[in-house]
Amino acid sequence: MSYFLEIDKNKKFEIKQDDKLAIKFSMIMEGQLFGREEACKKYGYSEIRYYQILKQYRQKGLSGLIEKKRGSNKQPVRTEEKIKEVIRQRYLDPFQSAEVIAQRMNQKGMKISVRSVERTITEYGLQKKRMFLTKPKRKVKRE
Repeated sequence: MSYFLEIDKNKKFEIKQDDKLAIKFSMIMEGQLFGREEACKKYGYSEIRYYQILKQYRQKGLSGLIEKKRGSNKQPVRTEEKIKEVIRQRYLDPFQSAEVIAQRMNQKGMKISVRSVERTITEYGLQKKRMFLTKPKRKVKRE
């Protein structure tokens, strides 16, 4: 499916469905020239989204209409080096708590939170195993 930008009654310009940038720009143009309601219906956007796109265009031009990757721009706190250190600490002493591991790593200069240590322990299945004590066997009295 394609969209057509009508420049004149005799002239139509084809816009491919997968070209999001061209669709947004065409919607803005048609919205300004022929009315936003018709443009929103034609291109399948709500009026609220139309105004958001228009604002992006007015602030940054066409570069403002380019879709960006979603998610955080921050670098992950749990780097591969830190994960390996958590695993190493856990294997050295399986009964030390996440708080102790975090404290030791922070003392070494590897900044990490207790929650990050807990997540790593959970993800790699390094939780403490429950200790099952065997029940003492009954002594049978013989007479």
